[in-house]
Amino acid sequence: MRPSALLKGCLEPIVLQMLKEHGRMYGYQLTQQVKELTKGELSITEGALYPLLHRLEAAGVLETTVEQMDNRMRKYYSLTRSGKKQAELSQHALTTFIENLQSIFHQPKTAS
Repeated sequence: MRPSALLKGCLEPIVLQMLKEHGRMYGYQLTQQVKELTKGELSITEGALYPLLHRLEAAGVLETTVEQMDNRMRKYYSLTRSGKKQAELSQHALTTFIENLQSIFHQPKTAS
């Protein structure tokens, strides 16, 4: 299984965590930060990221501000109050899931 298949199910918690830690970010910045933190192991495509950002914005989890930067308009995303709550819940759920996976993959081998 390729890491991108696993990443798909973890994309929302990753985005929420990044925004929780950094306050506000623009889309490309999110992709580059994840790539940097994972030493290139995880790569978020724009085709996966922007639909998620738009969905979270429509759900009231994210808010946006637009600023001009070097003759370009840049859209920054940040967590709303409910987004901060969602980030906490998402982090807890993912942490629990990872602990459960570790229980499965680190079981001592038994004789058959």
